[in-house]
Amino acid sequence: MEEVTVKNAVRKAYAEVAEKNSAGEDCGNTKSCCGAPKQTDIEYNKELGYSEDEVKGVIDGANMGLGCGNPTALAALKPGEIVVDLGSGGGFDCFLAAKRVGKTGHVIGIDMTPEMISKARLNAKKGNYENVEFRLGEIEHLPVADNSVDVIISNCVLNLSTDKPQVLRECGRVLKTGGRVAISDIVATSELPEKIKQDLALYSGCMAGATPINQLRESLESAGFVNIKIDVKEATRNFIKKWSYDSGAEQYVAAANIEAIKG
Repeated sequence: MEEVTVKNAVRKAYAEVAEKNSAGEDCGNTKSCCGAPKQTDIEYNKELGYSEDEVKGVIDGANMGLGCGNPTALAALKPGEIVVDLGSGGGFDCFLAAKRVGKTGHVIGIDMTPEMISKARLNAKKGNYENVEFRLGEIEHLPVADNSVDVIISNCVLNLSTDKPQVLRECGRVLKTGGRVAISDIVATSELPEKIKQDLALYSGCMAGATPINQLRESLESAGFVNIKIDVKEATRNFIKKWSYDSGAEQYVAAANIEAIKG
């Protein structure tokens, strides 16, 4: 599939999620990373790895259940750190991160969908999150200065990129030496069939664009990362099956925790 076609399809899918959620409507498959219920599904979010306190402790409308893990917990954030969230959506993970880094820290959310940026900025204003900002941009070309960030988090977004190695090179560019990535994402555990790879709905749904684990490791190494850990969560195939529109994608992909340090 052509890069522009894929990117436009992804942007359109998530713009619809933002607009319908803001209007108080269900959107698409509500238990998937490209659909959202009109009200937060606490049990589903607990299945993704969030605590009930985390889910209930953030302003309504920020959490649309669009992830596949809990990168803020994985990152072990500390007060005063500068954090970038790739594909920040309505701002849920950014707001969780903001609490962890405190008033002396700062969180920057990056999203390529204007509707999501508008929603996130409104949520930040409503929740009085003064140490969070949202910037419109593509994760392949981050609007962030070189060597300025302590931690990069991301939740089920890397797989949506049409150029994953470029995203990881950008992570290496903006991180300080010794900075780290903590990413929850969908990875390919075996070769995806062509019928899945070529399905735009499954691409927007975080499955068709999943990177094989060995390629992901090689891209991280090429981008200058060390101490790479890719921990596949086999149990996540259970909820991915609910995303997959009977495609059988859960046989080929699973969620993983991805950690690495800039050397």
